[in-house]
Formats: sequence, C-alpha cells, structure tokens
Amino acid sequence: MGVVKKFRIKSFKKQRPLIEFENVSLSYGNRLILDNINFKVNQTEIFGMLGPNGVGKSTIFNLMTGLISPKSGKIKINGELVNDYPIYLRTKRFKIGYVPQYGGFFGDLTLFENLKAIGEIVIDDKNTIINRINYIISKFEFENIKDIKAKFLSGGQKKKLVIALALLSEPRVLLLDECFAALDILTIKMIQEIIVNLQQENQITVCICDHQARDLLACVDVAIILSNCKIVAQGSPSGLIKDINAQNAYFGSSFKIN
Repeated sequence: MGVVKKFRIKSFKKQRPLIEFENVSLSYGNRLILDNINFKVNQTEIFGMLGPNGVGKSTIFNLMTGLISPKSGKIKINGELVNDYPIYLRTKRFKIGYVPQYGGFFGDLTLFENLKAIGEIVIDDKNTIINRINYIISKFEFENIKDIKAKFLSGGQKKKLVIALALLSEPRVLLLDECFAALDILTIKMIQEIIVNLQQENQITVCICDHQARDLLACVDVAIILSNCKIVAQGSPSGLIKDINAQNAYFGSSFKIN
C-alpha cells in the first residue's frame, strides 16, 4: 500500500501544543506502566503511538480523557492543567472525541438511530441535530446503509460509524484506539483517507495508537515509540524507522514503510 499522506507537517511556524504530558508516571499497584514520559501533540497534527502490547498506549488515551489520573506529573490541554478535571468536564470543555477499539455503537439500532441517539446527548441545540446527522451521513456516504442495524454492518462500516458518532459533537481532538485492527487492506486505506481528510478539511487534531506500524506511519505527521514504560524514540515516520532505539525496541533493522 502506498503512503496516503499527501503532505506532512515538517515544522510549525509557531509551536501550538494542544496536549502536553510533562513527567507523567502511572502505576497499577506495584506494576509500573508509564515512567516519567514527556511529549506534546500540536494543534491540527496527526500524532501516532506505537509499541508492544501492554506498553501503555491505551492508558495514555485514558489519561488524556480523564478516565484515570497519573501518579505524578502534569497533563495540560490547551495550556490548562487538567489533572483534576473529571472526564465529562475535560471532554466537553476541550471537545475530545474518542473511538474505542471495540464496540462504541448500539447493535440493535440502525445506523441512523445510532446517530440520532448520540446526537441527542452531545448536541446542545436540538434544532441542529438532524442537520448535523444529515451532514455526517453525506460526508461518510451512509445513504444506502442508514436503515441497516449496526450489528449487520461490515467491520469497515462499523468502524466508520463509530468515527462518525465521535464526530457528531464536532471535536477538536479525536482519539483513535487500534483503528486498523482486524480490517482488510481496502478498509484500512479508507480509514487512513478519513483521518487525513479530518486534518486537511476540518483542522482536527488526531491521535492514533495501533499495532499496525506501516498503516499508522502512512498517515501520521509524528509518532512516538513506547517500550519498557518509557518513550524510546519520537519523530517523523521517516526519521523513526532510521532511529536505532526504535529499531531495537520495536521495528527491527529490516522494517520499511513501503
């Protein structure tokens, strides 16, 4: 598969961090998960996280949303320290959308009914719900499947639906957890194109974690590699695959993007 990213943000005229982790550590009992990690996600950036199973990628998403709190360190969103902000306030105030690896929809409701149910929760102006739903249906080309129950959709259609549900609230940040898992090549290409379009057309900041290294690196601007509770490398896709620490911890010496 060719690289779908038509451009990458190589530098920013003015660094505008949207999400910042400063010396963040987290433990579950005696088990250390994250050890003093530091990184920034800039506005309108597509940011990726790679690493072995259990290394803490999904945990970082949970820290971003406020589902869990760090043992130590600072988490800032748009310059504000949010360590003590509950999940509902953090997601509402900073407009964070989340796409889980599994589920995220009502199987016995049709695609349209899913959109309507979530729209009634996340959209304050009830007069705009249908307009927003119609926009999403058009954008994702759902017209021919909107009356099909979600549980009968294909894997790719379900993933598109969950992304669409997260976009109903017009988030500034979209978190995608294992968005390429268990999908065929054409569906992965479709999801990649959706991600890139969200950046180009909607100026949404996108954070992705996944095990599919080639698929993730094909559409991100920058990424980090997590190993043994730490960030061992970070940078552009082309820079990461040449990084000796990234090779030793994750890629191996023969890995290539294409």
